[in-house]
Amino acid sequence: MSIAEHSAQADEISRETTTARFSRWATPFLKAFAEKPSSAVTRRVPDGMRVYCVGDIHGRNDLLDQMADKINADMDGQSFEKIVTVFLGDYVDRGFGSMPVLERLSRGEWPTSTIALAGNHEDLLLSFLEDEKILEAWRGLGGLETLHSYGVDVSPGLVGREFKKIQSEFQARFPEQHRLFLASLQTSATIGDYFFCHAGIRPGVPLDRQKREDLLNIRDAFLVDEAEHGKLIVHGHTPSVAPEVRSNRIGIDTAAYATNRLTCLVLEKDECRFLFAGGTGERK
Repeated sequence: MSIAEHSAQADEISRETTTARFSRWATPFLKAFAEKPSSAVTRRVPDGMRVYCVGDIHGRNDLLDQMADKINADMDGQSFEKIVTVFLGDYVDRGFGSMPVLERLSRGEWPTSTIALAGNHEDLLLSFLEDEKILEAWRGLGGLETLHSYGVDVSPGLVGREFKKIQSEFQARFPEQHRLFLASLQTSATIGDYFFCHAGIRPGVPLDRQKREDLLNIRDAFLVDEAEHGKLIVHGHTPSVAPEVRSNRIGIDTAAYATNRLTCLVLEKDECRFLFAGGTGERK
């Protein structure tokens, strides 16, 4: 067996192991966040505009390829004054294609104009470039997969050794173009009646006063809150078995790295629907 074949086989085994592990611990949690009916509140994006919003990619460049094709097909033969894709962050870690994901997005190679938001995993990557000790936590959150995608020898990191050496190799291999892209990421975006961010918002705090820490990391305080936030919050970060549609938020992190399903929310006028890569069908 060639080195390339051995590497491909190892990646496939690792992916299958990750999926099985994810299914064991996450199934009870994900069931608690299954999709529930939304309220009758009407939300709109500006007339003449279509918005695509892609959930957490986590290194699944293969699914990102499929999603680009899905969006191209969805736009075929139609005309709009403006079409934009919002990416909700967490482009890296867990999956094995973080490098090509950042290469594509940093080059702007996408069917539409884009708005790229920051996720908490991008912060981990940038922090590791400055502080090798970050790898102690990052390696358990998919960081080794990211480093491997850049050709870094991560074998010492598997047993918690030689963090400085791994950092130095990564610094040498990490393109300036990727660094600039990550440094340019926004923490939120507003379009019409929708507010987009990676994790969610701090309930009770005006949207224009939200802290970066909450926008990239919040969970429980936001997820259980049923209050109206002024805009409908579109977020990722917390995985669910299907898009989670609530009266005050829509969550579209469907754990692509483990479930083989990347989700895209499509907004037009007062309508919303979904596109899926790696899964089947479309849901209103």
